[in-house]
Amino acid sequence: MLPKPPPREASPGFLYCPPFRIFGESIAGEATCLQIPELDLGFDIGSCPRAVLSSKHLAISHGHMDHIGSLAYFCSQRRFQGMGTAKIVCDARIASAIKRMMDGYVDLERQRTPYELISLLPDQPLEIKNNILLRGFETEHTCPSFGYTVSEKRTKLKPEFLELPQEKLRELKERGTEITRSFEVPLIAYTGDTSPGPHLIREDVRKAQLVISECTFFEPEHKERAKVGMHMHLDDVAEWLRILECQHIILIHVSRRTDMNYARKRIAEVAGPKHVERVLFLMDYRTNRARYEAQLIAAGEPVPTKTPRASVSSESEEN
Repeated sequence: MLPKPPPREASPGFLYCPPFRIFGESIAGEATCLQIPELDLGFDIGSCPRAVLSSKHLAISHGHMDHIGSLAYFCSQRRFQGMGTAKIVCDARIASAIKRMMDGYVDLERQRTPYELISLLPDQPLEIKNNILLRGFETEHTCPSFGYTVSEKRTKLKPEFLELPQEKLRELKERGTEITRSFEVPLIAYTGDTSPGPHLIREDVRKAQLVISECTFFEPEHKERAKVGMHMHLDDVAEWLRILECQHIILIHVSRRTDMNYARKRIAEVAGPKHVERVLFLMDYRTNRARYEAQLIAAGEPVPTKTPRASVSSESEEN
């Protein structure tokens, strides 16, 4: 009798939340790695699918292996594939540890892979694209941890100049009068691994268009386990939803032990009809494929034929 072939790996998750695509994988204790192509930005690198190599900036939330284990490979492959030098963004508290880790590969490989390490203090802005700013903020986990927000810097006419004709506005500008004011529009909030706390209700998180949050525990009896591991429980997310203004919250870091049908059922129970449609799961292949096909149909585009992958479900260790 011939042996069975090895199990086929599940494909990465994909969601389109206009104007952003969210691509990657996130399974508690195994790997979290996300990319938003429209921003040339990735979050964490516990694994390194080929498609995420195009991220010019990679923001690291914390040092657990399932969030940083493929960092050296990411930097190496970007150079190998001719994509340029990787820019690693991290919490200033862990920058020296990341450098030491990368230096270890120099000793092993007898060659140096170029990379740029950008350490951030809380709320220090970093322009990652024209008028697009990335900021980090401290979260609460079992090691030093950062969440991130992405905002777009915009300008608007000051109220006192709104009724003036273009000729007058040009004249004022030529005289050196400041006729516009600057403000920021929160686009994305990424929490990394964290327990609930005040950092989740800061204004740029609360008002972000899209929130990407871990949710590791779903069973009612696992609330204490969530506290011990400093992770989010579904009940925390349900309470948080009441003040979030986002169009969607994308839940990641779901464990293999959590069946996706059960997770969807629990969301409906705790979030209620008012909020349940706002909640998406990155690794819910079947639901996400149906959602994307509906988006294609609404846009008048053809729907590709492809067999969906199985959902993630079975036992896994949480980190």
